[in-house]
Amino acid sequence: MKDDLDLYIRARYPLLWVVTAEEPRALKEIESLAQTQRKRLLLWSTTVGLVNPAVPDREDASKRDPLVLLKTIQEDKEPGLWVLRDFHPFLKDAGVVRRLRELAFSLGASAKTVILLGPVLKIPPELEKEVTVVDFDLPTAAQLQQVVEGIIAKLQESKRVDPGLDRRQRARLVQACLGLTESEAANALAKAIVQAGGTLSGQAVEAVTAEKKQIIRKSGLLEYYDNTELIDNVGGLGVLKEWLRKRVRAFTDEARTFGLPAPKGILLVGVQGCGKSLIARSVANMWRLPLLRLDAGRLFSSLVGSSEENLRQAIKTAESIAPAVLWVDEIEKGFAGVGSSNVSDAGTAARVFGSFITWLQEKQKPVFVVATANDISNLPPELVRKGRFDEIFFVDLPTVEERAAIWRIHLAKRNRAPDQFDLTSLAMASEGLSGAEIEQAVIAGLYEAFDANRPLEMNDLLDVLNETVPLSTMMSEELRALRAWAQQRARPASNR
Repeated sequence: MKDDLDLYIRARYPLLWVVTAEEPRALKEIESLAQTQRKRLLLWSTTVGLVNPAVPDREDASKRDPLVLLKTIQEDKEPGLWVLRDFHPFLKDAGVVRRLRELAFSLGASAKTVILLGPVLKIPPELEKEVTVVDFDLPTAAQLQQVVEGIIAKLQESKRVDPGLDRRQRARLVQACLGLTESEAANALAKAIVQAGGTLSGQAVEAVTAEKKQIIRKSGLLEYYDNTELIDNVGGLGVLKEWLRKRVRAFTDEARTFGLPAPKGILLVGVQGCGKSLIARSVANMWRLPLLRLDAGRLFSSLVGSSEENLRQAIKTAESIAPAVLWVDEIEKGFAGVGSSNVSDAGTAARVFGSFITWLQEKQKPVFVVATANDISNLPPELVRKGRFDEIFFVDLPTVEERAAIWRIHLAKRNRAPDQFDLTSLAMASEGLSGAEIEQAVIAGLYEAFDANRPLEMNDLLDVLNETVPLSTMMSEELRALRAWAQQRARPASNR
């Protein structure tokens, strides 16, 4: 941000809007910039009025009114940087907007720059051509390392505690802090120290991760998932598993040196209940990356411009903790009706969808997107164009060998010895069933055995299967259409 601000100020851009929730860190960089350019720095807020940080005890409360402030800036003759903190609520006033616009017209010929500093970006239409937006990125790994090392140094100075972290553990701790502000990282580390009895232990990473989950969930746009699912718990899908296995090291510096780009993502299209969402959760565990889930429905807001801002914020959060896996479940429902949205919602869905697929195509940060879809009729054609994803996989109903593997997995999950059952007969009897339906058959069989106060038997499972009508039978026409679509457009996820 500092280099961008320096350039804009030297070029005499009149109004700059710095978007950040980290006011102290941003002010520190702006103050350093003012010293470099040898310009006076003045700070304003509605609570204290005008203050010069060089003389912080001399506050001018007479300038608390925004109109009085803007008139003062316009009449001031000296070069300087005027930082207006949390000024956005006053931009609902037509008089303030007009005064700020008049100020922007006059600032071009002066050595004064007005910087609007706050966490919210809501530019009135009247000011769109006068305001230049500057994003203030979250701390980098190097900056967070300084925070971690500073806390460790303080612990060592106390001589009462031992940090107890080797170089590799410190690197993991810094990686865990990515996506947090400096204050959030410091608070999370302080919590870890208290939990560990006054020291930083190897458990600090878990404590920081727990804190990060809370912070990400507060946004209401992304969910942080504990990636505990194992790829071995996914029955079948051998082609897809092998594709993922070959990319285990794809996010390492070794891969970049070799000349490989970071993988973009995959689109999983197929029958409901056949493991698409399970793959999304297990790939994060397989690659040892954090897993974020984006609910596309949460992006949309009734306020004009808010939906687009929600998407930008969600993407920014995901990129801030990259490398990471971003899971978009049932993507066709999240962007349903994109083609007709110009009539129904003034084009909001189309704009949000357009921004999303553009990001898929152009993103530079290593965020691996796993999108799933069940209904191809609602799948926008722009989404499946080459370049959006690395690969599109079709997940069909499991084969007989895959069904046997799925029976084995779900019996073992529920503390039953799979070898005590005839898995081949179960696989043959469950033709047309999805993995989710086989799991429910196991649960239903357990209920039967539990009600009879005896162990689970083969007949319990067979009886349940006889009473089960597969979804593939009820939706046979849709399944045929799905297979016909995938034949020319997707790669099979299984060896068939």
